[in-house]
Amino acid sequence: MPKKIIFINPPYERVAPGYEFIKHIANRSPSLGLLHLASEVRLHDFEPSIIESDIMDLNTDGVADMVIAEAPDYVGITLFTVGVWGAATIARKVKETLPSTTIIVGGPHIASMGKETISRFDEFDFAVVGEGERILMDLLNAIENNKDLKTVPSILFRDNGMIHRTPGIAPDKVLDDLPMPAWDLLPNFPHAYKPAIYDYPRGPVATIAASRGCPFHCRFCDTSTFGAKVRHYSPEAVFNMMTHLHDTYGVRHVLFVDDLFLASKVRTADLCNRILESGLEMTWTCTARVDTVKPDILKLMQQAGCWEISFGLETGSNEMLQKMDKSACVEDSEQAIKWTAEAGIRTKGLFMLGYPGENESTIQKTKDFVRRIPMTIMNLSKFTPYPGSPIYRDLYGTNIRDDHWEKMNGMNFVWSPEGMSVEKLDRQYQEILTSF
Repeated sequence: MPKKIIFINPPYERVAPGYEFIKHIANRSPSLGLLHLASEVRLHDFEPSIIESDIMDLNTDGVADMVIAEAPDYVGITLFTVGVWGAATIARKVKETLPSTTIIVGGPHIASMGKETISRFDEFDFAVVGEGERILMDLLNAIENNKDLKTVPSILFRDNGMIHRTPGIAPDKVLDDLPMPAWDLLPNFPHAYKPAIYDYPRGPVATIAASRGCPFHCRFCDTSTFGAKVRHYSPEAVFNMMTHLHDTYGVRHVLFVDDLFLASKVRTADLCNRILESGLEMTWTCTARVDTVKPDILKLMQQAGCWEISFGLETGSNEMLQKMDKSACVEDSEQAIKWTAEAGIRTKGLFMLGYPGENESTIQKTKDFVRRIPMTIMNLSKFTPYPGSPIYRDLYGTNIRDDHWEKMNGMNFVWSPEGMSVEKLDRQYQEILTSF
C-alpha cells in the first residue's frame, strides 16, 4: 500500500494590516515547489496530497485537523520566514495525535536558517536544504529502508541530541528530466487559484517556472534555495507545459515566476516562435532585468502573447541602486520601461522603500521617477531584511531575530534607516503610491 505524504503551504499574513478587505483579490497562486515535489514522490509510489492553507481558507487548527483525519506517514511543509510559527503550530498539533508521523520541512527559510530553525522547533523531524526533488526522495528512501541518514545529502536531522547537517549536492542541471507539476492534485484547479486581480487579462491562470537560479547578487535578495547558476527548461518543455495547461485545464494565461525569464534571449525567441507557429492562444507575463530587454525581442514577445513584464526597479536613486548592488542604473530602467511600453506590453515596476541609506532625497528621486516613466502598475514593498540575504548579515550578524519572523512579508517595516522612523516611512510609503 503506498505511503501517504501531505504537502502543506501553511497560513501566513499575505496582506498588510488594515487591508484585509482586499484579501479576496490578492494573489492566491499555489506553491509551485510543492507541485513539483508531489509529482516527484508520486513517480516513486508515494501517495501525495496538497493543502494550500490560505486558498482553502484554513487556519493552523483547520490544517492540523485535515492532516490528522488523513493520518499520513509523512508531512512536508514549505517554509517562508513569515510562516514558520504557523507551521510549527500545525506540526505540534499533528504530533500530539500522530506521534509516528514524520514531519519534514524545506523551502527558502530552511535554505538560509535551517540549523537555527531545527534547533528551535522540536516539532520538525527533518529539514531538506535547497532544491528538494532529489533530496526528498533520498530521505524518504533512507527512512523507509533504515539506511544511514548521514548518506542522504543536504538534510538536517537530530541524533543523540545533536543536529547534523549533511554535505550538499549540486542542483539538477537538466530541468527537463523533472516530471510536470502535479496540478491535478489541486482541488478545483485552476479556478480557485487566481493571482492578484490586476496581474492577468483573463483566466483561468496558472504559474510556470521556466528556469531556476540567479547569477546576480542584489544585497536584499536570498538566493540560497536555487543558487547562482541559472538552469533552464528547454523551450520545447516550457511550450509543452503551456499546451498541457491549455488543453487539459482551459488555462488562458500563464505567469512565469522565475527570476530571470529573459536570461537567454535565444531560448525566449525559440519559445515565442513555437507559440506563434502553433497558433496557441494564450497570454503570459514574466519578470526581467532592465538590461535584458531590447526592442527586437520585445516585439517578438508581444506578438507571441506577452501581456506584461515585471521589472525590479527598486528606486529612482542611482545611489541606492549602488548600495543594493543592483548592477543597473536609473537611466537603464527608464529606457527599458519606454521600450516595453512602445512594444505594446504592460510594465509593472517593483519598488522597495526603506533600504539602508534611504533618506528624504532618495525618496524624492523615487517619486519623481515614478511620475515620469510610462509604467502601467507598480508594487511598492517595505524593505525586509530576509534571512540568507547579504543585508541581513550586515544588519543582524549571525543572530536570529525570530521576534520579527512573523512580520517578514514585505508589508511591514521591521527595520528603519538612520534618521527615518517607521512612522515617517509609512507616510512616505503612502505618498509614493499617491504620486503614481
